[in-house]
Amino acid sequence: MSAVVADMWARSTTQERRSLWRRLQAWTTERGLGMNADSACLFVAATGVRPQGQLAYTKALSASFGAMGFENHPLRVLAKALRGGGAAIPENQATPIERRKLVSWARQQQSSVRLAVLVAWKTASRWAEAANLSSVQFLLVTQKEVVVDWFQTPKGRTQDPFKASRFAVIQGPLTAEIAVLYAKCAPFAPLSTVTTSALDALWGQSAQMQGYTAHSIKRGAVKHLLPLLTSGKLSPHLIDRLTKHEEEGGPGTLSRTTLRYAGGDVDLARALETGKVTKHL
Repeated sequence: MSAVVADMWARSTTQERRSLWRRLQAWTTERGLGMNADSACLFVAATGVRPQGQLAYTKALSASFGAMGFENHPLRVLAKALRGGGAAIPENQATPIERRKLVSWARQQQSSVRLAVLVAWKTASRWAEAANLSSVQFLLVTQKEVVVDWFQTPKGRTQDPFKASRFAVIQGPLTAEIAVLYAKCAPFAPLSTVTTSALDALWGQSAQMQGYTAHSIKRGAVKHLLPLLTSGKLSPHLIDRLTKHEEEGGPGTLSRTTLRYAGGDVDLARALETGKVTKHL
């Protein structure tokens, strides 16, 4: 996998896809098969992992083949089949974390980790997305408003630059604290060098954060926003835009990816507004 292609993704994503690519190369070489999408489908089936894992492998290999200009149609077909069989339904989702608990923990950490945590929460982002931001991506930083440009990140550079979800404007609670912490950042350096797995390990050692993972931040932020849909203070497309799931949703509804992050509970059911219909039946 070339360095140019690898630079399209976040560091953690690149490491995972390179490792999977090497496994596929070794598997095909051992069996005298060509290094192509058809062989990749056989490899995925031979891994013996659960359907959810097979879907993850298929999506990763499809992205790798596609990024290098190779045919990936068989992998896209396999991914569709796995989704149809329920593989897109996660077996174990991260427990959503509350803002109060997350901020309390963050304020006990060094400034770089604290800043990345607050930015991840305020933008409803994955940990790696926030941690990998640098000063280049902050277009404006004041006590009342912070503007982030996701297009400058490795993942963002592979996306359409003319999408509304390219930008995130941070306002309200924690904004002034983010501005103060940002002033301490080294130019061009990532907000934090703590990886997703390292944050998971850090939380695993903390009595305060037992049961949570790095993914709990984004899930917690999405869950925090759901009641605002019911009250009419927010519209679904704004949540999809903030979470960068905008391309998947339709007018007036939440995208599939946002629904997955939200999980199944009463707040989500109310936010989907079927009550407005059933009250007439």
